[in-house]
Amino acid sequence: MAKPLRIGGMIDVDQPFSGVVDQLRRYAEAGVDHAFASQVFGPDPLTLLAAAGAQVPGIGLGTGVVPVHPRHPMMLAAQALTVQEVTDNRLILGIGLSHQVMVEGIWGMSYEKPARYMKEYLASLMPLLRGETVSSTGERVTTTTPLPLDVPGATTPPVLVAALGTVMLKLAGTVADGTVTWMTGTATIGNHIVPTIRDAAAAAGRPEPRVGVSLPVAVTNDVDAAKERINQEMSIYPSLPSYKAMLDNEGAQNAGDIAFVGDEETVAAAIGRLKDAGATDFVGAIIGDAAERERSFALLSELARS
Repeated sequence: MAKPLRIGGMIDVDQPFSGVVDQLRRYAEAGVDHAFASQVFGPDPLTLLAAAGAQVPGIGLGTGVVPVHPRHPMMLAAQALTVQEVTDNRLILGIGLSHQVMVEGIWGMSYEKPARYMKEYLASLMPLLRGETVSSTGERVTTTTPLPLDVPGATTPPVLVAALGTVMLKLAGTVADGTVTWMTGTATIGNHIVPTIRDAAAAAGRPEPRVGVSLPVAVTNDVDAAKERINQEMSIYPSLPSYKAMLDNEGAQNAGDIAFVGDEETVAAAIGRLKDAGATDFVGAIIGDAAERERSFALLSELARS
């Protein structure tokens, strides 16, 4: 039986590789359920998790998230299954559409009809991960494989689709294994994310989906300073339409308003409310000075072991 709420943490992908291995090992030794790596302007998370995860057994390895536009589904499936092979099948494959400013402004690709793009992408990706051949022709994504992908020892990883809007949540519940969110507060998880994806999964006859939630965490005695730090470090997110919509739904202005900030009792209670809202996985993005980060890490460890 799955834990009521799996507890995890974000990996600092900007540090040297040796530091990533050390951080992952520390998470594992602390009893944390999983560690997630993001992809923005740093290392490729799947490569990073394969290399580090091969050295650190036991802990789940998540991507939060891999953008789908730059990788054909066959290439992503092959890479994900390779990570599975070298890490004893511990990958949690989080994928997402990224944002228009990235897809069009940086990669020079079209962001037109993003939900349709993801639907076509999943029509290829999911059977490829299951070891099936694929013949799928879409407006944007086409895959035709005469043979299945053959990666010895690899099993199908759970696929979590970054979904915030209703259409994407229904798609994730119908086709994938769940969702993983960022910049989405607890009330919105409970009144929008969880009921929408659960209803879609039930209507499709699928198992209850995983709902992973990642939010900033700061165990501290100086709440105001911690929130200001979070707002400064994460100032871009309220300007991105998908995240702004979630902040608006929460009645929040910025990241500090939805972050879990306070002493140990306060933050533990906030994470408990997230579980009550229907989240199945929490991934803490630890923020703060050295002392605050140690307190946050210790709390996540305690909650993971309890």
